Amino acid sequence: MAVIRKFRFETEIYRTLERIPLGVRRKCDRVGIKLALEEWLALGIGERLALCHLPAESAEEQEAFDIFTREAVRRHCGAEPARLAEEKRALAEPPSEPPAQLIAHARAEGFSLGRAQWERLDDDQRYALVKLGAGAKPSHDLRAALEEFLAPR
Repeated sequence: MAVIRKFRFETEIYRTLERIPLGVRRKCDRVGIKLALEEWLALGIGERLALCHLPAESAEEQEAFDIFTREAVRRHCGAEPARLAEEKRALAEPPSEPPAQLIAHARAEGFSLGRAQWERLDDDQRYALVKLGAGAKPSHDLRAALEEFLAPR
């Protein structure tokens, strides 16, 4: 099985799997699945772990991830998960520059997030920040992610 990217700010999520890790969210975005928390929690712990560890980089891996996820949700919930609109699916690949709303939320938390800082981040970190802070209201995890990714080493 593939090794999943774990962020320190998600330590408790990985311990309990009671929330959907960002790595799983990104894979779902890639394949066009909108996985609801209720659906995630209906899955067995083994299925949740499998979704954490299944790769979804290549077209073949994405197809396998998509099939596994849809079948697991159908088996436990009686229906397949909703599909993402194409523009939402495209968000799996983060933008080349930080979104304005994310910059504003980062600034409100006391962090500067310009192009130079953005370029030092990898795609998983960029995805996490966009997912946590590019909306109208930032996630409660945004500050911890900013600290983890942008703090001086």
